[in-house]
Amino acid sequence: MDAQRILVIGGGIGGLTAAIALRAKGHDVHVIERDPDWSVYGVGIIQQSNVVRAMSELGLLDDYLSAGVGFDAVEIFLPDGTMIARVPSPRLVEGKPANVGIGRRALHKVLGDRTLANGATVQLGVTIASIEDDGAGVHVGFSDGSSGYYDLVIGADGVYSQTRSALFPHGPEPQFTGQAVWRYNFARPAGLDALQVYNGPTGVGLVPISSTLMYMYVTTPEPENPRYPRDGLAAAMRDKLMQTAPAIRTLAEQITDDEGVVYRPLEGLLVEGPWHKGRVVLLGDAVHATTPHLGQGAGMAIEDSLVLAEELSRHDDLEVALTAYRNRRFDRCAYIVRESLAICHGQIGRGPPVDNAKATHAMFAIVAQPI
Repeated sequence: MDAQRILVIGGGIGGLTAAIALRAKGHDVHVIERDPDWSVYGVGIIQQSNVVRAMSELGLLDDYLSAGVGFDAVEIFLPDGTMIARVPSPRLVEGKPANVGIGRRALHKVLGDRTLANGATVQLGVTIASIEDDGAGVHVGFSDGSSGYYDLVIGADGVYSQTRSALFPHGPEPQFTGQAVWRYNFARPAGLDALQVYNGPTGVGLVPISSTLMYMYVTTPEPENPRYPRDGLAAAMRDKLMQTAPAIRTLAEQITDDEGVVYRPLEGLLVEGPWHKGRVVLLGDAVHATTPHLGQGAGMAIEDSLVLAEELSRHDDLEVALTAYRNRRFDRCAYIVRESLAICHGQIGRGPPVDNAKATHAMFAIVAQPI
C-alpha cells in the first residue's frame, strides 16, 4: 500500500509504537494525546522476550535496553516466602536479555523521542470531537476546533477507548475483575536478578527496573471495587501486606509516601468480533485489555503495532489489510486476556487456582512464536 495519511488516537505505548512502525514504512503519521502534559505514572513495567524482539524490529533496542534492566528468570514463591521454582525465560534476540524491567517514564521517553525524531507530528491536549468515514477517507474534528482528513484512523486510546465506543456503540465494555493492583518503588537489593512472584490471595511481585531501583506490585481482592482516598494510601497499601511473607512485610515498612502509591482496579476486555470498521481500526487495550498477571498487556499492544504496519505494507486493499491484522493477532491476544483472567480469578476464589510456574512456562512458549 502506498504511503497513507494516518491519525493515531492516543500517545501511550501502543500509539507511539504504531507511529514508529508506520513512519518506518513511509506513512504520514499524526498522533493526538488528550493529556496536555503527556505524562505517565512513575512506577515500572515488566516486558518479556517478545517485547525485546519487537524493540529490535522497531530499531529501538539499544535505547530501550539502556533505559531499563535485563533479567533472565522468574522466581515463584509460596505465600510463606518459600521459593518453589526458578523459571528460565527464552531469549529471542541473541546476546540480549530475555526480560526487561523498565520505568514507565523511561519507556515513554524512549518511545516519544523516537516518534518525534522519525517525523511524526504529536499534538497534546486534544481529543476527538467528531469522526466521519466517507468511504474514501475519514473526516475528523478535534476538540480545539481544528479538523483533518485521513486515509486511516487508529484508536490506541486505551481500555475506555472513545474510538471503540464510536465504532461499536453496542460492543463490549471493560469488566471489573474483583481484584486491584497496587504499585510502589523501592531501592533494588543487590541480589535481585529476576522477577520474584509471591503467590497467595494477596499476590506480590518484585521487579528490577534499573541498577538501583525496583518496584513492587500487589494484587488484592477488592470485591466492592472501592476508591481509596489519596490521603492514607500508603498506610492502606501497608495494611494489605500484613499477611504476606516476612520479607515482603519488612519491605512494606518503607511504603510511606501517599503520592508514590499507584492504585488501579483491574479490568478486562476482549472484542471478539471485528477490530475495524471501514477506515478506523483499534489496537492495544482498546480492543484486548488484560490484567497484568502474565505481564503482557503492553507487549500485545507493541506487537499489534508491528503487525498492523506489516499488513498495510503487504496489501493494496485496506479492508484486506485490516482483516489480516486482526486475524494474525486475535488468538494470541485472546490467550493472554483469558489466561491472565484465569490467574486473577484463581487468586480471589472465583475459579480454580492456577499454577503460576506452569502458566509462566506456557506463556513464554506462546509469545516466543512469530507474531
